[in-house]
Amino acid sequence: MTTQGTPSAIMIFAAGLGRRMGPLTAHRPKPMVEVGGRPLIDHALDLTVPLMPLRRVVNLHHRGEVLREHLQGRDVILSDETDKLLETGGGLRKARPLLGPGPVYTLNSDAIWSGPNPLTALKRAWDPSRMEALLLLLPRENALGHTGQGDFLVDAEGRLSRGPGHVYSGAQIIVPDGLDAIPEDAFSLNLLWNEIAARGRLFGVVHDGRWCDVGRPDCIPLAEEMLQGTHAV
Repeated sequence: MTTQGTPSAIMIFAAGLGRRMGPLTAHRPKPMVEVGGRPLIDHALDLTVPLMPLRRVVNLHHRGEVLREHLQGRDVILSDETDKLLETGGGLRKARPLLGPGPVYTLNSDAIWSGPNPLTALKRAWDPSRMEALLLLLPRENALGHTGQGDFLVDAEGRLSRGPGHVYSGAQIIVPDGLDAIPEDAFSLNLLWNEIAARGRLFGVVHDGRWCDVGRPDCIPLAEEMLQGTHAV
């Protein structure tokens, strides 16, 4: 299994249907919804700048032609899922030839961040001798727009187990080799996380900042307030 090294590629997930956005995604994909006057996909790509050169792959599905046109001429490789939505696990597996070997960053495009760069934080905490996945987490009080009870418990060494606690942010480093053994075409990365956790190699690091899940229209003003520094911690 390829576990060594710092990632040289990132997969940005941008193929979701965006149904919770209602009419805002009738004629555009969710990553083209604007927060602070800029599309979500541009906010996501901004986070990659400190790590360049980095191979950047973005997947497409719903209204993919709009995103394709927006990204034309930029240093981005497209993974086309127009024919079938593959979810996070299937989408990452399809994109592997574009990403190259070794561990990769993955990032959901439907979020806004404050505080330290999340990808830089992951790079700093990544230890391939112990880890096959490193997930960036937040305390629930710092996860704006999130309505759940949390996703993971973190032990004293940073290993993760399932349970109400910290919220997964949608940013991680992961060794994707195990995807090849999963029989489904479309599946969540949760399946691979479960296998990695069973080997004791699923870890987490807590983000020293805030994050807003922009999955619903009412989350857009929350994200904009956070960007302006007016939302209390």
